[in-house]
Amino acid sequence: MIGFLGGTGLEGRGLALRFALAGEQVVIGSRQAARAQEAARAVSERGAVEGVSGARNGEAAEADVVFITCPYQAQTGLLEPLADALAGKLVVSTVAPLAFDEGSAMLIDVPEGSAAEQARRLLPESRVAAAFQNVSAVDLWSPQRTLEGDVVVCSDDEQARLQTMELARLIPDLRPVDGGALSAARYVEGITALILNLNRRYKTRAMVRMLGLEPSERH
Repeated sequence: MIGFLGGTGLEGRGLALRFALAGEQVVIGSRQAARAQEAARAVSERGAVEGVSGARNGEAAEADVVFITCPYQAQTGLLEPLADALAGKLVVSTVAPLAFDEGSAMLIDVPEGSAAEQARRLLPESRVAAAFQNVSAVDLWSPQRTLEGDVVVCSDDEQARLQTMELARLIPDLRPVDGGALSAARYVEGITALILNLNRRYKTRAMVRMLGLEPSERH
């Protein structure tokens, strides 16, 4: 089962939908059980899928693999009380630390270097990886939309990195790319701000594709 902490937003619901379409059981977490259950119903109806449930974040943290899909500003308050529950688990950060000024996205300075590295500090016993920051939440939530792009996966734990790459392969036409150490997540998160601003300027939804990679480099 895959859990989504702070999963009632478009990113959490979109990823939950895509993994449910791939046959995975998913649980959407929220501070309020009613909001989580409402989001689960929306996912089930959107994709005509089963195996989608909603629960409080603490219950969602009991899943085998857990995604962080909350806004950056809520991350510390969300993760600190769940550190024990998430110990030993693969935790995937999808968070990009962003602020907005008159519609333009800006990267927030994170003392640890990136939102993913902050998550690792808050969850010292978890296997933290970073991925999916550059995938359009709007497109994730549109099941008829083909997602053609790369998912850069970063982690200091090789098995966590490889496991996250296998999860990315469950979503058709997304290609996982081994991004190396978790410290590289700061660059991936920064690209999100650039993509959002380009999308606003060109009125589109761009994604990342790394050119020139040989098959042996895709792991």
